[in-house]
Amino acid sequence: MFMEIGMSKSEIYAILTGVFTASIIISNIIAGKTLNLYYITLPCSILLFPVIYVINDILTESYGYQKAKRVILLGFIMNVVALISYTITIMLPAPSFFVNSEAYSIVLGSTFRLVIAGFAAYLVGSIVNAKVMVILKQKAEENLFLRCLVSTFAGESFDSFIFLTIGFFGTMPLTSLFLMIVTQVFFKTGYEIVIYPITKRIIRLINQCQ
Repeated sequence: MFMEIGMSKSEIYAILTGVFTASIIISNIIAGKTLNLYYITLPCSILLFPVIYVINDILTESYGYQKAKRVILLGFIMNVVALISYTITIMLPAPSFFVNSEAYSIVLGSTFRLVIAGFAAYLVGSIVNAKVMVILKQKAEENLFLRCLVSTFAGESFDSFIFLTIGFFGTMPLTSLFLMIVTQVFFKTGYEIVIYPITKRIIRLINQCQ
């Protein structure tokens, strides 16, 4: 696919970097709304966040840990830039005819607690995911499925525990918090399993490019 349209490996890296960074920023915006899944409450970021870990796996497998880490850090920096931009925009005075200032502030004005939770969870979870992927490659190089599955489970476990504990501890019963963490980890890992054939094909195509 990539070779047919004449894309180089470095050009694909740039595209994956853009998609990864955009997904991070979008996920943090939609995380402010929760959804009810039967008796479980989850942040809406669960709809998009698994994509980040899939791209993380692709980057680590095709480009190595150091290049994957650069993208992770770039995503973190751009997320900080987005947050600062939102904060300044909310503080700026609006004209009298702009009637949506309050709604704008509610959507983009995340609480400090959730911001810290999101940043810490993203950074630790993403790096753990990439690091586990590299370690497993040394021991099970031929088993890509195992590496993707275990690295995602490890990264998502750290991510979900850090984000939900920092963000929601004390606001709900511990049993509900624990259920949220477990559900989120298994949902995102299940997403990895479902989309694995696509992940594998993309990795194979990238590795064929120059």
